[in-house]
Amino acid sequence: MSYEITFAVLFASSLLLSFLLTPAAARLGESVGLVDVPGGRRKHSGRIPRTGGVAIFLGFTIPAALLFVIPQAWLPPRFDPKEPTRLLGLILCGALIFAAGMADDVYDLSPKIQLAAQVAVGALSVPFLIIIQRINNPLTNRQVVFPWPVVVILTVFWIVGMVNTVNFLDGLDGLAAGVGAILCAILTIHMLRQGQTSVAIVTLIMLGATLGFLPHNFHPAKVFLGSNGSYFLGYSLGALGIIAGAKVATVLAVMSLPILDVAWLIWRRWRARRSPMSADRWHFHYRLQDLGFSQRQIVLGYYLYSAAAGALALGISTRLYKLLALLILGGMVSFAILWAERVRR
Repeated sequence: MSYEITFAVLFASSLLLSFLLTPAAARLGESVGLVDVPGGRRKHSGRIPRTGGVAIFLGFTIPAALLFVIPQAWLPPRFDPKEPTRLLGLILCGALIFAAGMADDVYDLSPKIQLAAQVAVGALSVPFLIIIQRINNPLTNRQVVFPWPVVVILTVFWIVGMVNTVNFLDGLDGLAAGVGAILCAILTIHMLRQGQTSVAIVTLIMLGATLGFLPHNFHPAKVFLGSNGSYFLGYSLGALGIIAGAKVATVLAVMSLPILDVAWLIWRRWRARRSPMSADRWHFHYRLQDLGFSQRQIVLGYYLYSAAAGALALGISTRLYKLLALLILGGMVSFAILWAERVRR
């Protein structure tokens, strides 16, 4: 069997598993009372289960685990013998962060406990070599290798940042899962172009899991991700950005809008002497909604921005130009965030 067929089978398996398991996950949420009701920052109608992350978690984890038992002749050649270690870490640490998110859904954990769990999972990723060990300096075109204490700090910061970025982004129907799917598609294309086919299959599986969930989550949503889903998706996207040949710049480009929104939220809440992880309607997507934009308009606008930023990252080969593109994107997003805040006031 050629590995192209294996790619297709695993992608289809993850998509179908996620699609078929999502209704069952929704019924699970309804049966145990894990539902969101209208009120506060939520403006949906009716009681919506927040257990959709179960479908994405299983839709990814089961096909990804099959990579350990599929004959090597059916898979693309590996050029890095450490890939199985990273994949094992992705699966195990993904399960732990999923469990932490589920605990938050059930027990409404305090921000400190949530942060401690995220830091712990980020630190546990290090022994599995899911680490930010070096970067390419765009000004000199030379690699900068970090000492191990810096490696651990950077890795944990990146993982915690991505978990909270996706968690904060999960405010409108289909927003977090759709943007996550776009990032997985961009990473898959990026790796296939660079010949990293043995790793591209992992992001392709995650793409299938998110796409299978989206029909149930797009407006009007029948099920929400919940903390279990947003934690797992955020961790997986952050880890895949590292596993995929350290495509951190690509992740930053695709996720630049939600990342800068998180930075703005943390600064705003700090000024108000509130916890950075407290809930409110200061998110950019909520402010756009308050200005009269519909959920679908906002979500599709996010999709368009993320896809355009990803295409830009794919099309620019020079590191210096990528840095300039990131700065320009950052300036545009910052202007949009400040504009929405000023108009809303």
